[in-house]
Amino acid sequence: MTALVLLSSCKSEYEKVESRELASGKIVNEIFLGLELGMDKKKFYETCWDLNKQGVLTNGPGELSIEYAAELPSGNPAKMRFYPKFEDDKIYMMPVEFTYEGWAPWNEDLAVEKLREDVVAFYEQWFGPGFFEVTNEDKTQIVFVKIDGNRRIRIFKKHESIVRAEIMDLKFKKEQAKEPA
Repeated sequence: MTALVLLSSCKSEYEKVESRELASGKIVNEIFLGLELGMDKKKFYETCWDLNKQGVLTNGPGELSIEYAAELPSGNPAKMRFYPKFEDDKIYMMPVEFTYEGWAPWNEDLAVEKLREDVVAFYEQWFGPGFFEVTNEDKTQIVFVKIDGNRRIRIFKKHESIVRAEIMDLKFKKEQAKEPA
């Protein structure tokens, strides 16, 4: 019994939240804009095409990117670019990258740290409160995380001008980890 208590107390806040949420059995597949974890490719393309016809989405600058003009809480114009990762033709992860439109290295008002705060606040509007900070020991990597049942959202600095968010099905990740290579 003492070993169990000691083991439990050694878990990080992240590990405790992940274990609790996965054990809850709650399934949350909502990503955004009508897109969902587990959605098949055909439905994904149909949904994006419909949103494109409505003027909500446009083609992004990269080969496989979709662009959304995000209205961040700060009021600074930003682009949100995304394209899902599929396994067996179903979405298991949605990587998203945010950039301020007027970013320049000398513009402190549009620094990546402010963008990260803005993206966390934006995602709290979409997904509700509950993001918490996870850092490495020397605090050089800071990630904001929210876990709802099987859905994990991570937000972190990718580059001096880009904040990346990843929305992932944790159940899929755990199942993949169990499979032999």
